[in-house]
Amino acid sequence: MNTKRREPAPQTDEKGPNSDVRTDPSFEASLERLTAVVEKLEGGELGLEESLALFEEGVGLARTAQARLDAAEKRVEELVRVDENGDPVVKELEPE
Repeated sequence: MNTKRREPAPQTDEKGPNSDVRTDPSFEASLERLTAVVEKLEGGELGLEESLALFEEGVGLARTAQARLDAAEKRVEELVRVDENGDPVVKELEPE
């Protein structure tokens, strides 16, 4: 039984595939892959090493997704802030 895990190809930014800069997958991509990982683990047909490798991948995906959610929440909070008088606080947001 082959228990080696295949690593996904690293995603790169606009500098091209040979760039050393790696970008995180989108929230949706992380969630989709995390769902697939959970389904495979819940299937119960994997060996210990493959299960551990998938679990590690899942933890990383969950952390990436949570970081994206936290960043989105911060942006929303910035957009809806009001001062002590109830007036909107206008602040220029940095692009993602």
